[in-house]
Amino acid sequence: MMISDDKYRRHFRVAILNFIVDRPRRQRQLTAVAVDAMLCYAAVVIAFSLRLGVWDLVSTPILIFSAIALALWYPIAWRAGVYRSLVRYSGARTVADLVIACGLLTLPLVAILVTFRIHDVPRTLAVLHPIIFLLLLASSRIFVRFALLDLLKVVDVDARRVLVYGAGRAGQQLALSLRHEPKVHLVGFIDDDLRLDGQRLDGTPVFGSTRLERLLDDTHVDEVLLAIPSASRTRRREIIETLQNEGIYVRSLPNLTNVIDGSITVSDLREIQIEELLGRETVAANELLMGKTIVGKTVLISGAGGSIGSELCRQIVRCGPARLILLEQSEYGLYAIEQELGELMQELGVDVPLIPELANVSERSSMTRIYRHYRPDTVFHAAAYKHVPLVEANPLSGLRNNIMGTLHSVEAAEAAGVSNFILISTDKAVRPTNIMGASKRVCELILQARAEQPGSKTIFSMVRFGNVLGSSGSVVPRFKAQIAAGGPVTVTDREITRYFMTIPEAAQLVIQASAMAKGGEVFVLDMGQPVKIIELARTMIRLSGLSIRDSDNPDGDIEIVETGLRPGEKLYEELLIGDNPQSTNHPRIMRAREILWPWADLEQALAQLDGAIRQFGDADAAVRIIARLVPEFAPEKTGKISA
Repeated sequence: MMISDDKYRRHFRVAILNFIVDRPRRQRQLTAVAVDAMLCYAAVVIAFSLRLGVWDLVSTPILIFSAIALALWYPIAWRAGVYRSLVRYSGARTVADLVIACGLLTLPLVAILVTFRIHDVPRTLAVLHPIIFLLLLASSRIFVRFALLDLLKVVDVDARRVLVYGAGRAGQQLALSLRHEPKVHLVGFIDDDLRLDGQRLDGTPVFGSTRLERLLDDTHVDEVLLAIPSASRTRRREIIETLQNEGIYVRSLPNLTNVIDGSITVSDLREIQIEELLGRETVAANELLMGKTIVGKTVLISGAGGSIGSELCRQIVRCGPARLILLEQSEYGLYAIEQELGELMQELGVDVPLIPELANVSERSSMTRIYRHYRPDTVFHAAAYKHVPLVEANPLSGLRNNIMGTLHSVEAAEAAGVSNFILISTDKAVRPTNIMGASKRVCELILQARAEQPGSKTIFSMVRFGNVLGSSGSVVPRFKAQIAAGGPVTVTDREITRYFMTIPEAAQLVIQASAMAKGGEVFVLDMGQPVKIIELARTMIRLSGLSIRDSDNPDGDIEIVETGLRPGEKLYEELLIGDNPQSTNHPRIMRAREILWPWADLEQALAQLDGAIRQFGDADAAVRIIARLVPEFAPEKTGKISA
């Protein structure tokens, strides 16, 4: 019975405190005005007592001075912003406003008492009263803040218990914002600087990071908030993995911008992104390489609305091209990237003419018209069908778009005198087991063969890399959707691995690779270590604050289900056909020269392929031609091929 009564009293106190804190702002302002009037009168009484040595609560001099002080105080206080920052948002800024207002109050009081000799009112009160008044005002704010905010969290049995990782400027700003959240209780700070262990920041204890695991057990923390925006990616990954193993939900501040502005709030927190665990330390971009094929030039991007194409657009706009041609076959994709780039340029304060072209790269006449009209200097060819199962089920469409689209773009580029043509390729082009990968290898062969032709003024090169995190249709957004739906999360095979890279890093490296091209190179991006897809799924489930349901934990939240390899899918991806990569002057870009077809032979095979696709609609014949062009094409699964 005693426990029940205690719990009832605690909930009653929470209800009372919440009622007070949640009053409309105007009511709280009027309450503060009334309280300050009483404090001003109390300061007058105390000042008279200290100056005259007589304690008198009411007298004519006290009433006269109080009337003068109040008449001066409210205009000054309102002007100084004293009543803009009330209980919920009070802090150091509030005290500073009070100091300024009381200092300003002193000036007219001195002027009045010196000019008009008021009977029985000592002139020293002009200084003594504002000092006492300031002490009373500051004390009242501190007391009310503690009573209505800090005490509220102590008694609120439903408040989430959180730790802030990082006791620096960002952590302190975040902690100040947390004090305004009635359903959050700040347990303390964690910091890698062990010299802070045992210290207190604004009354909140600071713990060294070496005590993290024990602290999580002792304090029953619900959530850890990362406020270390300047920490290296490696260090952030270590911290997140440690917290994951403890089953703690983690959120993070994204960057340093708001820290510099001093405007961090709880709304700035976001869930940990998988990119933070799979990504690597970024290598600063070589500005000379970034600008060599971009600055002051007409740049065309095919597939501008896709994952890689759109990021190339964002990066290129920042480099200052003369104009940017957005080539895309999806109406919505073209509209979306044009609108986004317009907003980005407005934010950056730059003005790059954007030319949207709604066209299909597989139409030779469209490519001829566009290239002949705009005569671009640099082309990034990112237009392709890339989803393995869909291309496997629709081989003619995939081959037409990927191979014939590349061929028509290459021919139009040469005729228009394009200086640099860069193909966006894929690791699936290496010893492909699916039609999509084989088609991209043929695209590479086209560029390699044209690069060997004498008299061509166009430098052809290609950049090959693996999966990019978050691209449309990739595994990461699919896992996110499955987790949001409550599972299960599906993986095709427990042993399947893939290389991953963030979209911004991939696009930046593509641009830099284009500047190093001499003609015919296959640039291979350093993708880091391959990642097991099942481990990726487990990580994403834990990042969502959920548990994995399996035989060891039958009561978990999300189950992982193995569905079997899809047609044409490989367990492992590779980046090189041969074993002779050469280094470049960029640490994450390698150069490979691989076996190629002479243009005369390749041209004849492409003509046959075009006939099989366009004239006869013969998917089997088209795939046989691809298998002849790409001898390493070894489908792991065979079956009926449909057009």
